[in-house]
Amino acid sequence: MTEIRKKLGEAELEIMQVIWDAETAVSSNYILKKLQGLRKWQLSTLMTSLTRLADKGFVSCDRSTGTNLYSWLISEKEYKTGASRHFLEKLYDNSILNMVSCLYNSKAIKSSDVEELREFLNRLEENAGEGETR
Repeated sequence: MTEIRKKLGEAELEIMQVIWDAETAVSSNYILKKLQGLRKWQLSTLMTSLTRLADKGFVSCDRSTGTNLYSWLISEKEYKTGASRHFLEKLYDNSILNMVSCLYNSKAIKSSDVEELREFLNRLEENAGEGETR
């Protein structure tokens, strides 16, 4: 997996979400329509952002059909993994415990969230145990 060093701004992330959610390559008009309600953009503004995303290596543009069709080069999962890792390293000294503790102490997460996390970790542990040879 490639390490994601380039960051997406809020608007770029919204554009990428539209592209990731689409089943096939999409036109700029498709993206503009999907962003209605989120952004009051002219097509020229969107085109500038798509050019930046292409320059950053996030999207490719197929011009062979007469309509520019955009598709992702970096998957949503790949981006989220890299961004999450960077976030954890920079803000929480690469410690999930520090992050959860901070969120819990500031009441950003509830006890029910902690319980959900506990159940998730238990399932991970059970699944890891099934794969071990004894």
